[in-house]
Amino acid sequence: MKKIRMKQRIIDYIKEKGQSSADEMTNFFGISRQIIHRHLSQLVKADFIYRIGKPPKVYYLISKEGTVKNDDTVSDSLKKIINENYLVITPSGEQKEGWDGFVYWCDKQKLPVEKTAIEYERTLKKYAPYKKDGLIDGMYKIKHTFDHIYLDKVFYLDFYSIERFGKTRLGQLLLYAKQSQNKDLIRELVVQIKPKIDTLLKKFAIDAVGYIPPTVRREVQLMKELERQLNLSVPSVNLVKVKTPIAVPQKTLTKLEDRVENAKNTIVVDDTHTYETLLLIDDALGSGSTLNETAQKIKKQGLAKTIIGLAITGSFSGFEVISEV
Repeated sequence: MKKIRMKQRIIDYIKEKGQSSADEMTNFFGISRQIIHRHLSQLVKADFIYRIGKPPKVYYLISKEGTVKNDDTVSDSLKKIINENYLVITPSGEQKEGWDGFVYWCDKQKLPVEKTAIEYERTLKKYAPYKKDGLIDGMYKIKHTFDHIYLDKVFYLDFYSIERFGKTRLGQLLLYAKQSQNKDLIRELVVQIKPKIDTLLKKFAIDAVGYIPPTVRREVQLMKELERQLNLSVPSVNLVKVKTPIAVPQKTLTKLEDRVENAKNTIVVDDTHTYETLLLIDDALGSGSTLNETAQKIKKQGLAKTIIGLAITGSFSGFEVISEV
């Protein structure tokens, strides 16, 4: 009974304060940190409260009333699929994985968990045939977008988003790793994509790699950090983004011809080595103009005979602007 009363006192205290830290509650209640943390952990697990922040600054808040709880009618096999595929980043910057994240999203959207879970599985199955050995072939998109193709092959690892459910797991990681310049998220992204890139290196006997340089200056540049953390076994071709009076990111351009012009006039291949097969990596493939134009420059300079493009994510339909990344 004392434990139950203590938990209720903690809930009442957080309600009154709006939010509170473990240290503050330890001092207020006059009990040990170990005991307060045990109570808080149990209350979080039971969904009475939730926490925000990272150590040493972690705060606890009351969960919203009416939060959707785990639906026991959902099969373990379906939960497994969601645990393997689902990720959501909340508006307050919390990363929610798998089933817990899916339940959170259903709650936000005011959707029934079981029915929505079945629809999510059905949607994943719809997109699954496009993936072969973990890769999506993007050549159909490229061939139906450009008159002249300089890429010999092009792949992406997942769609950036899918109907109704929005950004995929890789889409979420890519967006927030890039926008927040978060090295932990970039590391998580690397864990997801490196095995597939290593497989590509072996399958096509790739002997060099090039990373599409960024337009917008950031303290932590996604592609540079990817290059460092991937630490691939082949040399990197030096690609340079030319400084212009006004930096114009590809994502701001909605016309295909403008995207082609942007890539043609702002990316320079500053390298003199020659290779048989080069892997050209970009973060997202919307139109494919950056990869295709960069491939043209590389081939014209005689640096590589075969060029394979790879994007972390891509759009499902033809020319489509992925404006967020």
